[in-house]
Amino acid sequence: MAETAARPRPRRGRRGRTTWPIHVILIVAVVIMVVPFVWQILTLFKSTAEATRVPPTFLPEGFDLSSFTTFFTTVPFWSMFGVSVGALVLRVGGQLAVAALAGYAFARIRFRGRDALFGVFIVMLMVPSQLFLIGQYGLIRDLGLLDTLPALAIPGLFSAFGTFLMRQAFMTMPKGYEEAARLDGANTFQVFWYVMLPMARPMLAALAVLTGLYSWNDLLWPLIVSPSGENRPLPVGLAGLQGQFGTDYPTLMAGAFVCSIPLVIVFLLLQRQFFAGIANSGLKG
Repeated sequence: MAETAARPRPRRGRRGRTTWPIHVILIVAVVIMVVPFVWQILTLFKSTAEATRVPPTFLPEGFDLSSFTTFFTTVPFWSMFGVSVGALVLRVGGQLAVAALAGYAFARIRFRGRDALFGVFIVMLMVPSQLFLIGQYGLIRDLGLLDTLPALAIPGLFSAFGTFLMRQAFMTMPKGYEEAARLDGANTFQVFWYVMLPMARPMLAALAVLTGLYSWNDLLWPLIVSPSGENRPLPVGLAGLQGQFGTDYPTLMAGAFVCSIPLVIVFLLLQRQFFAGIANSGLKG
């Protein structure tokens, strides 16, 4: 007890001196991420002449809300919003189902060629998605789904990244729950549905957020499978605000702000499950 009491306590000043560089780096990173968003908010209150002024001004001279009126007048917002929501629901729902089933099979079911097949999935993560566009377009065209809502979601139903995440989630779960369910007479699907899948809800929420973010911001694929202009989502409408000889930046920033609100709401609702899923996935540093 005397030796324990005689030990010198660490000095708080030395600890503070060793952590201040980390705080400086974090503050700089936060500023780099926040400043563009603040600039967007301030730009949507400016006029077009003020937004393109050289040298640029940071604060608007007056808070003009005409950019919102111009955006809703120029872009068919509600029809594109419906297309974006429909594509997001189809893509997220389909990918969660496929990735959960495939991830459970790779993690818990032993079959011949399992590791080799999973290696192919890992290789697909290294291939740019643009290389699959021609094959995917040919498939959608042959199915007669061009200019339809399912065409926007079908390629996103299958994801090597989602399969990898769900495999990591199922591999971290104790085998005791699965063995106890099998002793009670549950088959493979019942073990998956009633035992393993409920415990994977944080990872499902994380995958839903990531898939929804990708689906909501997708621009190239809707341009390819909707050549006539029907069933195009909001990113296409925002891209149409950029002219060849000039761009109405306040209107563009107002549209970007409006289109980002649904994603912010979804993330705020699922943030706890999202961070829990990432922390338990085996991807943390």
